[in-house]
Amino acid sequence: MKRDPRIDAYIARSAEFAQPILRHLRRLVHGACPEAEEAVKWGHPSFVYQGKILCGVAAFKAHCTFGFWHGGMTKLLEREFGPTVKALGLMSRITQRGDLPDDVTMRRYLRRAAALIATGTPARLQRAGKPRPALPVPPDLAAALGKNQLAAAAFKKFSPSHRREYIEWITGAKRDETRQKRLATTLAWLAEGKPRNWKYLNG
Repeated sequence: MKRDPRIDAYIARSAEFAQPILRHLRRLVHGACPEAEEAVKWGHPSFVYQGKILCGVAAFKAHCTFGFWHGGMTKLLEREFGPTVKALGLMSRITQRGDLPDDVTMRRYLRRAAALIATGTPARLQRAGKPRPALPVPPDLAAALGKNQLAAAAFKKFSPSHRREYIEWITGAKRDETRQKRLATTLAWLAEGKPRNWKYLNG
């Protein structure tokens, strides 16, 4: 079992009610999938199997959450718990260990999630339909790209979805000051070849 000290620290600074829940979930994951490695994704404890996220936990002021990453698990849990199960989540408001399914059931879920990864089952089903149309490049971004060859080259190579992320981020600013800051950040990140959400690509 490979432990990440960042998760020890996360548990230690969590609310008192959450600490036994997090420790219990941690033990369950490693017991059901000993090959899982610990990591921190989006600031929360996660467990990675064969290079892919198996599941993750999070603690808040009054509740904890536990969720599987593979879309196939959502379908399984919907069959067993009904349509109230949220995407990627098994339990969204855990306030005590009793809110979780029993340990035998939890281990079954964890092994199922690991099997989906091991067999290479696609994590997300392709949806039928027309692709979203490309967004027009706003004039201020176009002008800025015209003055920065590195950023312009990266933006051109990016997929439509990655370009959309930057465009929506810039145009979503409510104040001109915020928009200018986002525009400057966009140019800096593009010059380094980074997509908009590069911070979340690695734990």
